[in-house]
Amino acid sequence: MKVRDVMTSPVVSVQAGTSLKDASRLLVERRISGLPVVDADGHLVGVLSEADVLVQEVGASSGRRGPLARLTATRRADERAKPDARLVGDAMTAPAITTGPDRPLSAVATSMLEKGVNRLPVVDREGKLLGIVTRADMVRAFVRPDGEIERELKEDVIHRAMLIEPGVVQVEVDEGEAVLRGRLEQRRDAEILAKLAAGVPGVVAVDSELTWLRDG
Repeated sequence: MKVRDVMTSPVVSVQAGTSLKDASRLLVERRISGLPVVDADGHLVGVLSEADVLVQEVGASSGRRGPLARLTATRRADERAKPDARLVGDAMTAPAITTGPDRPLSAVATSMLEKGVNRLPVVDREGKLLGIVTRADMVRAFVRPDGEIERELKEDVIHRAMLIEPGVVQVEVDEGEAVLRGRLEQRRDAEILAKLAAGVPGVVAVDSELTWLRDG
């Protein structure tokens, strides 16, 4: 499964010249935690998150030692210029961490965890915004039906990725647990197939009963 299969598109976005007040209102009204920021041609230039807005709010309350003020002690150095921001372009985080529409979900999930982000704008090769993918999208992909997982294993992994003819490998999926049976030419192919199957969203375990004609 690829990013394009679960991303939200079209996605709500703002421009750098949008007022921070209007952008904050959008975050609240749409119940979202971040907004992609684009130029006039739709190319991504940054991301405005709730944290970016919070920094501005903290700056407005400088001098007070409440919970928000204490947060300023730990904010990143690149955020120190944000408290006086009035426009999105002054408060946004740039450059934004992005992903492409054809990246596997497993790779994107790993990237989100490693970088500590909750959402990734999806852009094409020219940097034009196509959509957005969130951790919630990943969770929905993880709990999809067994039949859908089985289809992806057969069509996308076994046939398209591994170039194995239909019927050579039998697949059964029950509650996310995938069982692979069949005989392949080489042991290496069996090992690669098991690893690829484990990376399919929704697969919680792989029981490989594959055999092979020769090592290698």
